[in-house]
Amino acid sequence: MRMGLLALLTSLTMTAAAADTTVSTSNDPTAGFAGQLEKLFGQEKTAMASIKDGDLKNLVTPAAKVTVPVDYTKSWLATIPAPVERSEALNCLSEALYFEARGESVKGQFAVAEVILNRVASSSYPNTVCGVINQGTGRKFQCQFTYTCDGNPETVREKDAFIQVSKVAEVSLAGAPKALTDGATHYHTRAVKPSWSRKFPLTASIGVHRFYRQPERVATR
Repeated sequence: MRMGLLALLTSLTMTAAAADTTVSTSNDPTAGFAGQLEKLFGQEKTAMASIKDGDLKNLVTPAAKVTVPVDYTKSWLATIPAPVERSEALNCLSEALYFEARGESVKGQFAVAEVILNRVASSSYPNTVCGVINQGTGRKFQCQFTYTCDGNPETVREKDAFIQVSKVAEVSLAGAPKALTDGATHYHTRAVKPSWSRKFPLTASIGVHRFYRQPERVATR
């Protein structure tokens, strides 16, 4: 990430050198470099603030850095280091996997992550991980993910389980292939059968979850 920010800073600095009126508050050619740099950092901060979390991640991180096959096992996941730098998207996805699927197998956790990322990629849902997860939160019967509005505090009590789902989240965000749910945008546990499940194509059954793809048009009857 440091290399990405360094490249961004270098680019901004070169741009500033080509047009000194953009980095000087007074357009004074004798203004010191420190003043110019302060202005430049201000512009960088403003630009960063306007970038969505997913776009910022793409700016400083390769779009797909997973270059080895993903093996959906605990032994393979154990070879992946726990995340050190935690973006907003990583925090949101880790939390969702913890509360929605920490009791699932590694494969089941990747499948739930797929659903969330499939929604991010769809024009029918918010275009950020956190936006997808928190969609409808605070409105009765409108929550997309039950844990966000069940009235219980989101308290992580199982540290090892959270570390595991954080690894799943990081690998998923880094470009792991979405090969488990055939484009699913919905899921539910076997303990329930929501009405929409009769209208949506079933794409996969993994662990205690059943996965569905939202059709282009859903019949109202």
